[in-house]
Amino acid sequence: MIYHSTRNEQLTASSTHAVLQGIAPDGGLYICDPAALHFDWRAALEKDTLSMAADILHALLPDFENMEQLVRDSYAGKFPTSDLTPLTPVADKYVLELYHGPTSAFKDVALSVLPRLIVAAAKAEGMKGDVVILTATSGDTGKAAMEGFHDVPGTRITVFYPYGGVSAVQQAQMATQEGNNVRVCAVRGNFDDAQTGVKNIFAACKDRDLHGAMLSSANSINIGRLAPQVVYYFRAYGDLVKAGRIRMGDVVDYTVPTGNFGDILAGYFAKEMGLPVGRLICASNANDVLTEFLTTGRYDKRRPFYKTTSPSMDILVSSNLERLLYLVSGDAGYVAQLMAQLNEQGWYQVSGDILARLQAVFGCGCCNDAGAAEVIGRLWREQKYLCDPHTAVAWSVAESHTRREAPMVVLSTASPYKFPAAVLGALGEKTGSDEFAMMEQLHALTGTDIPANLRGLEGRPVRHRDVIETGDMLNYVLSDVLK
Repeated sequence: MIYHSTRNEQLTASSTHAVLQGIAPDGGLYICDPAALHFDWRAALEKDTLSMAADILHALLPDFENMEQLVRDSYAGKFPTSDLTPLTPVADKYVLELYHGPTSAFKDVALSVLPRLIVAAAKAEGMKGDVVILTATSGDTGKAAMEGFHDVPGTRITVFYPYGGVSAVQQAQMATQEGNNVRVCAVRGNFDDAQTGVKNIFAACKDRDLHGAMLSSANSINIGRLAPQVVYYFRAYGDLVKAGRIRMGDVVDYTVPTGNFGDILAGYFAKEMGLPVGRLICASNANDVLTEFLTTGRYDKRRPFYKTTSPSMDILVSSNLERLLYLVSGDAGYVAQLMAQLNEQGWYQVSGDILARLQAVFGCGCCNDAGAAEVIGRLWREQKYLCDPHTAVAWSVAESHTRREAPMVVLSTASPYKFPAAVLGALGEKTGSDEFAMMEQLHALTGTDIPANLRGLEGRPVRHRDVIETGDMLNYVLSDVLK
């Protein structure tokens, strides 16, 4: 399979090069046509999770050798069960729990695999120097990426996060990260500022001598990060078949709490590969730029930015939407034009035809902090099910999109213990300033287990304290790469 840039079909790459490079030379994202794979989705559903993952990743990334062994090595000992992502019935819906990995967030599913993909790609491409991973995080990607890459030979990783824009638990996870090849730095600004800064670094270093090193990304702009997320849509569907809830071929709807549009785009990939996905419901918090876009066709980032109790969704520039625009339009020139308009004037408007094609698959909705708190409290009172604010946003939106003729799967992207203040407040409890004490308070109140990786955070030495302006990000990276 040949990948190419979303902005120029002549800029092509093998799957190994696409993963290694992370972003195309023109600033576009690497894309393939998942509908052209002729993937045997029924056969994949008959397999265990790791074999299913190997089949899906081999189809999407065919230039990698021995994908089954790579997948098994990636997940061995990192998740409590080989199923990775359990599906839990709650009321009239199903919750796909994606947070049972080493950092208690859905990013673990992909970022357990990506380091091995990058190392294998570097070998296949004859890379001699280090691969330098640059990542912007709204809270979860950073820790999951560092957990995957720390002390991996031939790699270095630098993570940027918005100063004051992540939860105390998320910040502690990053600030205490071990590893001789790891750097973490707060940026004065929001996630979009950090993400734009990382993209600008790629552009600035395109023709620069990096002393044999190569820049790559662990964000979902990297197709190697996106591809593993396709797997759990198949896993959830297979579990519904196994439970007798559906018959093979019945459609299933999915609601996804959405910020950078990668997780929900993985669902679209699954649909294009043949999985009977019905509707994909895009759930936003108060930063509802995607709700407006999927309703009107107008994407406008010139709007107030809100810090919410679901910080991983506090994003106004959803990078992976670019891939969807290409898949729906089939026109890289059109996508390049839209991205130039977004960069230059802060907004763009898609055609009525493109909007109709999007709305044929995607629904949308938004939920503010008060609505999310109401859901957290209600699900605990009525179902004894504890969820985090991101999942609560998705549940709230799913309630207005659930159809009698199709099961609704709600993707749960993080442990409630990553946001104990918000969850305790939603349960009507008094909160303080110590999130670690609040973890214990939440445990005492609900009897649910604190994930081991979070319980052990308090007391770990802080290793990373850097805080910089966005304009200093390039020099910060070069000071490490060129030393």
